[in-house]
Amino acid sequence: MSSYHFRLATLQDKPAIVTFMNTHWGSRHPLINLPDFFSYYYQDGDATRNELNFALCLQESGEIAALCGFLPSSQERDHIWVSIWCADKKAKGSGLELMNKMPELTGAKLLSCNNIRPNTIPFYEFLGYTGAAMQHWYRLGTVPCRLAKPASLSRLPVSGDGLLRRFETAAEMEAAFCPPEYAKPYKDHWYLARRFFHYPRQEYLVYGGMLDGVCRVLFCLRKVEVEGTVVLRFCDVIGRPALLPHFGQALDRLIEEAGAEYMDCYCYGLKDEIMESTGFTLREPQSETIIPHYLTPPLIENVDFYLFTSNPEGFVMFRADGDQDRPNTPC
Repeated sequence: MSSYHFRLATLQDKPAIVTFMNTHWGSRHPLINLPDFFSYYYQDGDATRNELNFALCLQESGEIAALCGFLPSSQERDHIWVSIWCADKKAKGSGLELMNKMPELTGAKLLSCNNIRPNTIPFYEFLGYTGAAMQHWYRLGTVPCRLAKPASLSRLPVSGDGLLRRFETAAEMEAAFCPPEYAKPYKDHWYLARRFFHYPRQEYLVYGGMLDGVCRVLFCLRKVEVEGTVVLRFCDVIGRPALLPHFGQALDRLIEEAGAEYMDCYCYGLKDEIMESTGFTLREPQSETIIPHYLTPPLIENVDFYLFTSNPEGFVMFRADGDQDRPNTPC
């Protein structure tokens, strides 16, 4: 029987968490060492909040053997993303035991993680999770490419009667759009407002996908201007995926208005025919096409992302899920 014991962390544990991470992570993690990021991710944006979004595995001495930061996708907190998972290498088995305890400790009915190392997938699958690769889709604009290196300049045809309405504030979004409760993970107004209207250090463009005057889908994008060119990042979509082809022409107009060389999207759980009907082309692993992920500064190479989920049925994941799509800020 394990000699470890497990519990959720409180504000009193913050100094020990920071020290543990700086000792065992291998570098100074910005989400741990930058106060605004720590508050945003692990205190739900309230630096005085006593409950921290961390689960701890403790040795008999009370010292941390392993920790796991997590992020809720709604105030209900029953769907969560794993953010940071770190263990003391000398505390044998502590990391795996803690991950195995995460559903019990947090009460989460759905647990997933965005951007895991592919060599860790067997560990998650050993614990009963499903590991997978995200797909990388792109839609070229009509301006010359400076960053992307497409093998072909062809673009799929698009159609659709949907319109895009820009939401300038969270209040506008909340008045017009009701997040679907069936979604996995479920993202409520609380999460959407925090993530896309009040996020530290980075701004987003939020559009309502309008059909017959009703907002059916929410599109969350980020505009990146770098070295005289523009890229649109397709960061999140909330709503029924089957509706996306209705907005192919509207998204194309958005690319043209921004003067973007391309729009790209990392996602999991969307059918190929839906993405293709929306105008996106899949960056195949064996293709010579390069669609850069790192832009500030530009790194002209492809990057693949991997995930795990406790329930793949109906599950979707996008670029901004979990603690991803954030500045690589030094600390």
